[in-house]
Amino acid sequence: MAKATKKQALGRGLSALLKDPSNDIQSVSDKNADKVIGNIIELDLNFIEVNPFQPRTNFNEETLQELASSIKELGVIQPITVRKLGFESYQLVSGERRYRASKLIGLTTVPAYVRIANDQESLEMALVENIQRQDLDPIEIALSYQRLIDEINLTQEQMSERVGKKRSTISNYLRLLKLDPIIQTGMRDGFISMGHGRAIINIDDQNVQLDIYEKILTNKLSVRDTEALVRDYNSVEDTTTKTKATAKQDPTFPEHIAKGIKEFSEYFGHKIDVKVSKNGKGKITIPFHSEEDFNRLKKLVERAK
Repeated sequence: MAKATKKQALGRGLSALLKDPSNDIQSVSDKNADKVIGNIIELDLNFIEVNPFQPRTNFNEETLQELASSIKELGVIQPITVRKLGFESYQLVSGERRYRASKLIGLTTVPAYVRIANDQESLEMALVENIQRQDLDPIEIALSYQRLIDEINLTQEQMSERVGKKRSTISNYLRLLKLDPIIQTGMRDGFISMGHGRAIINIDDQNVQLDIYEKILTNKLSVRDTEALVRDYNSVEDTTTKTKATAKQDPTFPEHIAKGIKEFSEYFGHKIDVKVSKNGKGKITIPFHSEEDFNRLKKLVERAK
């Protein structure tokens, strides 16, 4: 208890120091800078402005209210981080949810770490802090990585060191940005998972991506089902390409059948196996990978009646 009281007293003392114009701190070399930078102070919420570099744009109102209730009961457990702009003027680097929730319940001050940082450093800190959060959707994380590349000029190796993630993990997130924007929105809204997105991205044609996305939503396909669907589509593409090149030379596989295989496969979303005998008779096999996939195929057949 004594330690907590001492810490709070220290915070109030630093807060008072920062309200003295004659001791205004603008750089790490200024007098008393060592007493401020790296310490926690109680900072007036009216002195803080939102970070324009904040990579996060979506704040869930329900979870914000829950955080506000928690802060009302327990206080702000983890301090926010701000950078000093001028006398009694600060800008958020991280902790915007805590800042917003504190304002919701009418707090006048909030515990904060004060840092001295330029615009680029502020952006990098905000992006790196944002990436390390646990409640972000995969597209928010991917966009943060992309901004570190575009605006801070970091390589994937440098990002790996900054955020403590493997380079392959960073690459997997960045690949999600190649998905059709509709699918990216679906991932942000929680309709599909990152696993679904990683499967779909193996298809270059965005029209086909959207078609598979619709099948996932309609039939509630799992990630494994989606991976199988994508594999089948890519197998069909490879088979069709080879078939077109050899159809005229292969009398047992007429051109009209080669064309039909592609149409069947696109309709059912699977690689369709066709066997043809010398007398022109044959057999069509449609594979499925689960009960859900079977029911999806059944609906397609019924729809075609």
